[in-house]
Amino acid sequence: MPSMFDPRHVRRAFSRAASSYDAAAALQREVQKRLLESLDYLDDRAPQVVLDVGSGPAHASAAMKKRWPRSQVIALDLAEPMLREAKKQAGWWRPFSRVCADAQALPLQDQSVDVIFCNLCLQWVDDLPAVFAGFRRVLKPGGLLLCSTFGPDTLVELNEAFAAADDIPHVSRFPAIAQFGDALMMAGFRDPVLDRDLFTLTYDDLPALMRELRAIGATNAMRSRRHTLTGRGRFAAAQAAYEPLRRADGKLPSSWEVIYAHAWAPEPGAPIREHGHDVAAVPVSAIPIRRKPRD
Repeated sequence: MPSMFDPRHVRRAFSRAASSYDAAAALQREVQKRLLESLDYLDDRAPQVVLDVGSGPAHASAAMKKRWPRSQVIALDLAEPMLREAKKQAGWWRPFSRVCADAQALPLQDQSVDVIFCNLCLQWVDDLPAVFAGFRRVLKPGGLLLCSTFGPDTLVELNEAFAAADDIPHVSRFPAIAQFGDALMMAGFRDPVLDRDLFTLTYDDLPALMRELRAIGATNAMRSRRHTLTGRGRFAAAQAAYEPLRRADGKLPSSWEVIYAHAWAPEPGAPIREHGHDVAAVPVSAIPIRRKPRD
């Protein structure tokens, strides 16, 4: 079955956004900071190999290299221009590797990585169990996976505004927290813990929101998207539908649901759930989930 996302569009969007990403990615940096705090779950021993999947300009790679100067840190991203930006973070005193590759086809050996860090990349993947199986393949037994993604409450206002203009999807579909946890279990990860934040960002108007989305590469990458320009009439209809949400401070709100997860790679020989048969020991309902709405 073909992916619901167009991988070439994703690559092009993030390649074009490489030079503007840092200036616009305030939310991404905040989520990255919170995810980096989860590295405290590791013991005092420095990991040998750390993989930053969907690294973008690789600020997280640089932070982890600073934390573990003797570790091999690899920044991996689908867009080569992002990796050129990442080179600015890799000073000669703390260099890290840069690899252009797809998160769904990691070019690494089995059981070669101690930590996988993946910040706000997985929303571009529609087969989460498959990508988690790839993460599990390259992780050493007992290795740590730290990841985040956007949840279904992300950009709900934008989605509903454009729904008033036409019936073509303008916002990607994002996985629910239970779906995310289930995918981890299908891949055989153990002791998963999930967390959730809800951020509300504000904008002067709809064009300002759309400009920021383009600046960070977060454009609609669904194959079912409209392949022609939205058009003034449809855009005006979306603006009119969004306008009643304007707040007392004169700003338009935009919701961003962020799901965080950390989990551990199992011991060698642990099974992966296949063909709908559940071999994981913990039901989704038993995965610890903390919910913290934040403005």
